[in-house]
Amino acid sequence: MLSSQVVSQTIARNWLDLYETIWRPDYFAKWASGLSSSKLEQEGNYWRAQGPQGPVRLRFTPHNPFGVMDHWTDSGFGKEIYMPMRVVANEQGAEIVMVVYRQPLLSDQKFFQEIEWVRSDLARLNSLLTQ
Repeated sequence: MLSSQVVSQTIARNWLDLYETIWRPDYFAKWASGLSSSKLEQEGNYWRAQGPQGPVRLRFTPHNPFGVMDHWTDSGFGKEIYMPMRVVANEQGAEIVMVVYRQPLLSDQKFFQEIEWVRSDLARLNSLLTQ
């Protein structure tokens, strides 16, 4: 079992409106810093992008009425990394919630950096949506 850390960001927007705005895979490139320098290109059930360390292959949960935006990334090492993501109601606003799993052999420092990277990306998404 992997240890994990939940990272969330409050966004002053109706949860359903928020989900409908951001659920499409190509929207991730607007705020996810690991993808922001590239355009996502669809290939069947997968999407390809250029990540910081090279090509990345991604797949995403299909559109759904529950605010689920789970995604899996594979940077070419043969193992997908699962990133659970949800948009949930918070009265008239919303919460974006992501779970960051500590991957095997990841140092404490690197795990903390991964958490901060996700926190920064969610803050970027908030800024993008509230400009």
